[in-house]
Amino acid sequence: MQTPVNVICMKWGKLYGPEYVNYLRAGVGRHLKRPFRFVCFTDDAAGLRDDVQALPLPELGLPKGQGDLRWRKLAVFGKQLHDLQGSTLFLDLDLVIVDGLDAFFEHPGKFLIIRDDDLFRRKPLRKLNPARDRFLHSVGNSSVFRFEIGQHSYILDAYLADPKGAAERYEISQQFQSAQLAAHGHLAYWPSDWCVSFKNACVPRGLKSYLADPAVPAGARIVVFAGTPKMSDVLAGGGHSWYRRIGDVRWLHQAWSA
Repeated sequence: MQTPVNVICMKWGKLYGPEYVNYLRAGVGRHLKRPFRFVCFTDDAAGLRDDVQALPLPELGLPKGQGDLRWRKLAVFGKQLHDLQGSTLFLDLDLVIVDGLDAFFEHPGKFLIIRDDDLFRRKPLRKLNPARDRFLHSVGNSSVFRFEIGQHSYILDAYLADPKGAAERYEISQQFQSAQLAAHGHLAYWPSDWCVSFKNACVPRGLKSYLADPAVPAGARIVVFAGTPKMSDVLAGGGHSWYRRIGDVRWLHQAWSA
């Protein structure tokens, strides 16, 4: 029998309702064959399915008087994470699973994450600053990453050693996280076709969007809603602009369901 793995997510505040967790849990159940434990770290467990284990949000450990919780996701890198152990897949709430997840636990590497650049169009002007361009090309998008509980506590330790300095040097937590992983030789990426952007990989570009509906590209396992439009807008029939039509997305409704 295969060793059970962990699939975790975080929900706090009012931005996402319990349905996001419930539908994510349903998608994991459809697409992960090996035994798993599904945990949601949350400040409000109301409305969650019975097969979602709700646990309190892990403490970030900021010094007293510092309440910046934008980097709260780094708390999963503590030496302990409640009673969880072993291989763990973190999933953001604003994504949909469209194919098998077992490969995410089988792919070699100590830490696997999306390369952020794989989700977006090329930015030629960024090359005017080669050093900055190289760094941004290395940054991982923390919507989907796999790690071993307790094996990357140096990330949280480095942040807590100078949270103000970290916020001054890095725009968002995934930049800081990637820099720490790279410094320790642990930064590696999923195959680029596994995790794709809805806007940039599924929706036909420009006027072509008026001729064809959004579709999941070959090889994709997870569709991520990075930037705009938001998943909630698309599911409600919105997300359009004059240069981009969002057509029939019945496949998205099917993937994001109980």
